[in-house]
Amino acid sequence: MTDILLSQHTAARPSAASTVAVDPDPQVAPALADRARALAAQGAILLHNDGALPLPDGSQVALFGRTQKDWIAVGYGSGGDVNAPYVTTLLDSLREGGAVQVDEELAARYEAHSLQHPADPGQEWGQWPRSFPEPEIADAEIAAAARRSGTAVVVIGRAAGEDRDNVLEPGAYYLSAQEESLLARVSTAFDRTVALVDTGNVIDLAWVADHALDAVVLAWSGGMEGGRAVADVLTGAVEPGGRLTDTIARRYEDYPSAGHFGDPEVTEYVEDVFVGYRYFETFAPEKVLFPFGHGLGYTTFDLDAGAVEQIGGTVALSVDVTNTGARSGSEVVQVYAQGPDGTLPRPARALVAFARTPALEPGASCRLDLSFPLADLASYDDSGASGHRSAWVLEPGDHRLHLGTDVRRAAPVGAVHVPRLQVVRQLEEVAAVRPEHAFDRMTLRRDDDGRARVAWEQVPTSQQDLRRRILDRLPAALERIADPSASFTAVLEGSATLEEFVARLSDEELESLAYGDLVMDSPLGAPGNAGVLGGVTEALRARGVPPVTTTDGPSGLRLAASAALLPCGTALASSWDPAAVRELAELHGREMVEKGSDMILAPGMNIHRDPLCGRNFEYFAEDPLLTGAMATAIVTGVQSQGVSACPKHFAANNQETRRTVNDSRVSERALREIYLRGFEIMVREARPQNLMTSYNRINGVWGHYHYDLVTTVLRGEWEYDGNVVTDWWMHSAPDPLFPALRDSAYRVRAQVDVLMPGAEVHFGTTRDDAIRDSLARPDGLTVGELQRTAGNVLRYLARSRGVEPR
Repeated sequence: MTDILLSQHTAARPSAASTVAVDPDPQVAPALADRARALAAQGAILLHNDGALPLPDGSQVALFGRTQKDWIAVGYGSGGDVNAPYVTTLLDSLREGGAVQVDEELAARYEAHSLQHPADPGQEWGQWPRSFPEPEIADAEIAAAARRSGTAVVVIGRAAGEDRDNVLEPGAYYLSAQEESLLARVSTAFDRTVALVDTGNVIDLAWVADHALDAVVLAWSGGMEGGRAVADVLTGAVEPGGRLTDTIARRYEDYPSAGHFGDPEVTEYVEDVFVGYRYFETFAPEKVLFPFGHGLGYTTFDLDAGAVEQIGGTVALSVDVTNTGARSGSEVVQVYAQGPDGTLPRPARALVAFARTPALEPGASCRLDLSFPLADLASYDDSGASGHRSAWVLEPGDHRLHLGTDVRRAAPVGAVHVPRLQVVRQLEEVAAVRPEHAFDRMTLRRDDDGRARVAWEQVPTSQQDLRRRILDRLPAALERIADPSASFTAVLEGSATLEEFVARLSDEELESLAYGDLVMDSPLGAPGNAGVLGGVTEALRARGVPPVTTTDGPSGLRLAASAALLPCGTALASSWDPAAVRELAELHGREMVEKGSDMILAPGMNIHRDPLCGRNFEYFAEDPLLTGAMATAIVTGVQSQGVSACPKHFAANNQETRRTVNDSRVSERALREIYLRGFEIMVREARPQNLMTSYNRINGVWGHYHYDLVTTVLRGEWEYDGNVVTDWWMHSAPDPLFPALRDSAYRVRAQVDVLMPGAEVHFGTTRDDAIRDSLARPDGLTVGELQRTAGNVLRYLARSRGVEPR
């Protein structure tokens, strides 16, 4: 059988940016540009500062590294290929700002090199460069620059992208020999040396300790205003507001996922729930270079926490934050839980709440009130160790809370006492590891001195009868009513119910709703679109079913027209400021309306499981609570403007290598506590109208066929009733439980509603016939299932027109 999704090397989407722009006014709303600039600065992280920053007003600074001119504004692929009207660079932005003077002799050297050796972003999908070669700078040039300027800023640039994981090589995860030499010579020659890393993904930072650096700034890819934002931070026009959303380890080999990443066929998530700081703070605190949540500013703060209170099912505490320094600034307060030793091993720390203060002037204070549900302290029991398999349980004992400005500096502030084991939610087993795929997962044991040690246990395997579950829950078919005049307009006007309209659709019309318009850049939508769904046939449009336009994201609208290029997902999350991110998303939603986009394929919200994942720049964090909060802010902001978001990739899409066939093998506990948790928060709080599945398999089943993830969890447990689309194209497969189902019939049974962009093969112009074939066969897809999928799609279409259908 031919794969609908071909090999990863052909899985390229046409570049919207390569299309001739058709926007008659290629401008970006000033409010959107201003908010993007502010958030790019707020997401920049000051990792270390020994008085070198901010740069003194009027001082001269020497810029080293070609990235000062060849600025990396965003990562590669669908997440960043935007027709931005401009991209600012650090060099030009420092000149423009005028707060400091640039060493123009040195700048001219780099500008000439950039002109003679232009940065080539590459043209072949997935083969983009991770960095650009540096020019050779002689010792004499460095010495001369040191005589002209007291401070040097060495700029290191890195790019990552879709379909291309990072690699453990110089010029990629590690510094190149040229970069190492430049840092060593510059830091020796100058009185003050600042290292600035312009990147979308975490790279090795062990070199920070090897050189005499006075300050280190981690500036995530900040979009078109990123150069100005970083200039603002360096000169002190704004404070570096970022806090790490990932742990930065001393060595790559220290990450718990390091031995289990990049395999082309299978990825065993052996670290289980001990992801990122959950692992390091439990087992290996000494292996951390910069802890989760870390970030400095240009002022200092004092925290005075009040008592921890339990009010019904809510845990609450307040903290007074005072600016004790000499400059205005804001602080991020973080609360972590430490559970008691019980039957279910728990990480030493888990983020349960956070808040950011407003800007405080020197001496000023504010009170932050933080709270979270008591249920958030529960663990998921996938083994039955607590006596309650497939349940969220709150184990007895003291659940200690720690408050501070990062996970390492969080101090005890109180505890919540749970007198007896409580079953918070009794669920049912879903998506567990198959018995034939069992592996050992990380767990915890205590030494005699109480210290946590890594131990291993076999992962619990599936015991469910999925075939029986599906058959028991098949929907009844609506009674068919032949009515060629029935119109979707009646649903929008409220004179007909959604079910009444669906009952009047033919099998052919129902089937058409389960496919997009076959191609990207559909003539039914704005030029350069990612695809169109809904009213994709003349028959459906004659019934009043509108076509809706999708556009790639998440760093901006990927259209032929110009659009704002926004800070990458990690930059936004590093602000730890959902309110500010929502404001940006509202402005972005307005731009969608102006440019003709009904749905943006964003936010990306997979977990940063391993720093080598090429697409981490699109995603937010290694923590599910922070991920869920940021995704909620974006979805809520975008949808407040009458357009919709489409969060992705559901689920466990944590590497790009062979992403269309790789099997993510992960325990049900880790799925629920880490990889699904952010989606759950976002679905419950933001109510997205759409959601996209992932390319990969999850415990043997492709995301676009996964009944348990989509029907049992997403639609059943979380009560989601919106539209679900595939990632672009999908992998052909028969249903192993139902021989009469394959391909699109297989996905419709899972309630993955629409194959996007709709074609049977990559860049094809026809769709598969699996639905029609299966409807005609015993034990095949039922009319009720196809009607249910049509209802999901049409419910979204009604909401896209501002109507909640009856």
